[in-house]
Amino acid sequence: MRSARRIALVVCLPLGLAGCFERTVASVEDAPRPVQVVRVALADDAEARLYAGILRPRREADAGFRVGGRIAERLVDVGTPVSAGQVLARLDPADLALALRGAEADLAAAEAQSLQAGADAVRSAALRRDGWVAAAADEVKQAAARAAVQRVAAAAAAAALARHQLDYAELRAPADGVVTALLRDRGTVVGAGDPVVRLAEAGPPEVEVQLPEQALPDAARPGATVTLWARPETTLAATLREIAPAANGPLRTYTARFVLDRPPGWLALGMTATLHLPGATAQRLASLPAAALLDRGQGPMVWTVDSAGTLAARPVAVRRLTQDRVIVSGLDAGEQVVAVGGQKLDPAAHVRIADIRPATE
Repeated sequence: MRSARRIALVVCLPLGLAGCFERTVASVEDAPRPVQVVRVALADDAEARLYAGILRPRREADAGFRVGGRIAERLVDVGTPVSAGQVLARLDPADLALALRGAEADLAAAEAQSLQAGADAVRSAALRRDGWVAAAADEVKQAAARAAVQRVAAAAAAAALARHQLDYAELRAPADGVVTALLRDRGTVVGAGDPVVRLAEAGPPEVEVQLPEQALPDAARPGATVTLWARPETTLAATLREIAPAANGPLRTYTARFVLDRPPGWLALGMTATLHLPGATAQRLASLPAAALLDRGQGPMVWTVDSAGTLAARPVAVRRLTQDRVIVSGLDAGEQVVAVGGQKLDPAAHVRIADIRPATE
């Protein structure tokens, strides 16, 4: 009997103790989650509105012969300064000279025929007055004389055209400038209008840049400056001259050209330049770790934490991204933002601040 009571006591004692422990151990799910936060520090937007560009002439054209032929001589090289009317290249004139001789011979033949037809018309008119020639026959002679005069005019025009074409065998510079490219060389057979030499007209150079659409409001603001990579210590004032009315290319940028107000003499076409655009009023932005930024389907946001450990979703506007930082607007100075692990949180979660990181880390 005693042994039976002892066995019952041994069996019931662990069950009673287990019940006591279940009542005193707290649930892990109810414990606040530790989070690492960063305290928001605002600073003026220090983003430099810099855009790379190239120094280009205001006007640049591809010059070519107005007639076809084989290039017999090239008289300029890349970088050669030229003046208006200067000969740049010559074609082989043999064929053009023969064409001129043929046109002049046709003109001489037409003039001889015109003289003969004119004399026949005069005699026919006299015979008609005396009654020896019918009116119809006289009209034929008069028409032949008039046609001969028109053939002379046509032959004269053909001869003048052949003479001009012989002159076109010399390619001349249309304006003062500098040769920027040679597109055809000696010995090449070219057609009429084929580009042979690229010529940049003389004048102040311009900086050509590709601007994103968010930079368009600042493009026309006064105060734009340009620095050249060759001499970064020199700053030149610039003024917007034109901007493309539509975006081009897959990057959806707008081509803009800025005129340098007082360009120095050491500038050379093709130099790489940096355009500095003045911005609008500076904004107060916050720099956060890139891991703090989330998107739960309603746009960029971060988790803010108050002193009681309550989470709140705060929408933000992303201004720019770096390798490990994100610059945003929409936060107040001193707010505490969850730095990492925000994708595992939800508004109903209760957290405790385990560590506060400096805003600069």
